[in-house]
Amino acid sequence: MTSVQKPKTYVGMWVTSDGHIRHDLLPNGRYDEARGTRVSAYQGRYEVKDNHIEYWDDTGFTADGDFVDDVLHHAGMVFYRRE
Repeated sequence: MTSVQKPKTYVGMWVTSDGHIRHDLLPNGRYDEARGTRVSAYQGRYEVKDNHIEYWDDTGFTADGDFVDDVLHHAGMVFYRRE
């Protein structure tokens, strides 16, 4: 008997340790970033390939990051999955 593993998903909320920056990776390939009390400070689309994420903000800004041991490293910041 072989087991089938589901592909790893990174959909959900990712938060800096101080909670100031929050990335909500939505299942439709969009993201919504909040900063402090500013909700939806940045929005755009994202794509994940293996453990690498690419962001394209609606204003034209681009960024990327990597997931390492279920921690997101992005633009010099570290994000943790919020359950």
